[in-house]
Amino acid sequence: MHASVGDRLLVHGRIVGQQDRTAEVIEVLGENGTPPYRVRFEDGHETLMSPGPDTVVRHVTPAEE
Repeated sequence: MHASVGDRLLVHGRIVGQQDRTAEVIEVLGENGTPPYRVRFEDGHETLMSPGPDTVVRHVTPAEE
């Protein structure tokens, strides 16, 4: 998995009824865009994250920022 600052991580819910969550990558701590990432979720919560297989990177192009 590779991400850059500004990209979005879509974390799929793991149980029935759990909503998907979106987080913005605010810092990349691994080498060459690899995890861990410092992210900010839509509710403002920030955390360090090493995404698992239930996560998809949504790359943001400069025109979308």
